[in-house]
Amino acid sequence: MKPRVSLVLGSGGARGYAHIGVIEELEARGYEIAAISGCSMGALVGGVYAAGQLSAYRDWVCQLDYFDVLRLVDITWSAMGAMRAGKVMSKLSSLIGEVQIEDLPMPFTAVATDLTRQREVWFQSGPLLRAIRASIAVPGIITPVQQNGHVLVDGGLLNPLPIIPTVSVPADLVLAVNATAQTPRPISLEDLLPADQAAEEHAREMEREAEGKSFGGWVKGVRSRVQGMISTRSDEDESAPENTSWSSQTERAWSKLDMMLASFDITQAALAKYKVAGYPPDVLIEVPKSVCGAYEFHRAEALIELGRYLAAQAVDRYEGQRDCTSVPAAPLNSARHPASSADPQRRLPLPLSSPKRHG
Repeated sequence: MKPRVSLVLGSGGARGYAHIGVIEELEARGYEIAAISGCSMGALVGGVYAAGQLSAYRDWVCQLDYFDVLRLVDITWSAMGAMRAGKVMSKLSSLIGEVQIEDLPMPFTAVATDLTRQREVWFQSGPLLRAIRASIAVPGIITPVQQNGHVLVDGGLLNPLPIIPTVSVPADLVLAVNATAQTPRPISLEDLLPADQAAEEHAREMEREAEGKSFGGWVKGVRSRVQGMISTRSDEDESAPENTSWSSQTERAWSKLDMMLASFDITQAALAKYKVAGYPPDVLIEVPKSVCGAYEFHRAEALIELGRYLAAQAVDRYEGQRDCTSVPAAPLNSARHPASSADPQRRLPLPLSSPKRHG
């Protein structure tokens, strides 16, 4: 009988591509995914997988280059966000259609945040696309979903690693993927990949440079677009010297965008640590937030391979520990080892107030 896994997929922007590799590795080892809980990019990847279209989604993202990603940026002049994410959602709609969450073959939860009521929202029924769209709405960057008086944004604002929605599902283990992990020092994508795959990623980057698709050129293109997204003619702009160049204004707009994303990243990383400490999963896979920027969606192939590599290491450790503990041992003295019997992981009780569930 296949081991059953409750899968928790965290937020993290482009680093969330690693979730695809984790799922592929679990399936290759014969694990059955019994339930999925996801936030932001984790909700997107998890939802696409639950709808049976992960392979098609993988094929699409792996062929995106810098400028393909840039073309997906649909600017809006809304005061509530810089982008609509309409082009991305149109592509997802063409892949998965108008499926309802309750019709998926496994329990699925997408986590968003209700700004009006300042609480988590769990989507466990209703349109899958609407749940994904709400969960990916990074505050200030992607416009929120407004529904029945609720203003719904990225679930990572309160819960970037939603473990609790999966714990009631009958499964052999809970596996969580934290794509905003903090590390003592910055770690690059190439540092973590096996040598041959790191060399392949380096070769891809060199090829893009040779074709004129350098990251610097891509950033310059994004800067041009975000000038109109988040830098309006405010009092600050009007008071700027007349000789201020358009280029320096663009730099100022990009700095705002970078600061918003970096601030959100830091907050999510800290929150994820608390979630893991409060309810430790059986297996934790950590993708350092330094491996790439949240917006580097052109690096799907390498990030998927990273997810698969880290999953293989984590599952090997889990299976090794399970084999070691399968031999019966003498019972420990519960007075000296109070956390050894009934609650070996010192799991904390569920919160007193439950998040609101949306249908």
